[in-house]
Amino acid sequence: MMRRFSTYNLAQISLLACLIIVTGMFKIPTGVPGSEFQLSAPIAVAIAAVFGFKRYFLAGIIASFILFVLGIHSILNVEISLIFRLTVGLIIALLGTSIPVLVVAGPIGTIVARYGLAFTLGTPFLPLVVLAIPGMVITAVSVYPITKILHAINRKVAGEHHVKNIL
Repeated sequence: MMRRFSTYNLAQISLLACLIIVTGMFKIPTGVPGSEFQLSAPIAVAIAAVFGFKRYFLAGIIASFILFVLGIHSILNVEISLIFRLTVGLIIALLGTSIPVLVVAGPIGTIVARYGLAFTLGTPFLPLVVLAIPGMVITAVSVYPITKILHAINRKVAGEHHVKNIL
């Protein structure tokens, strides 16, 4: 028997997808051409840590689908995103949400996604990873504070949701 999502869960997953989409549009230059940083990377790791693998992965699939249908992302962007999300989600699901795990999950996800891209394009792996290093460093440094913020927001919203369900 398939378990249904509540209206609250559906709204939460949809909002997380919107958060991934909007933060993915912020590209911060790193000083190295072709290596801009997307704020969605540490946000994605934080979402996986705070909301769990299932909600994180569903929100990521929805975000990728919307961006693809709107023509903002190509199939290669979707491939990179899904490999990143699957890798990060599995690392956190298997190893937990400790600070060291959160710090390395994003960079490992990026490395695995770049490997997938190199395989798909038939291009060398090393240049793709080297260009991603600034973003991996920023992700590693910023993921913990972002996770703390999302966790605090989730506690507050979940507490209010619980009170409304009691009344």
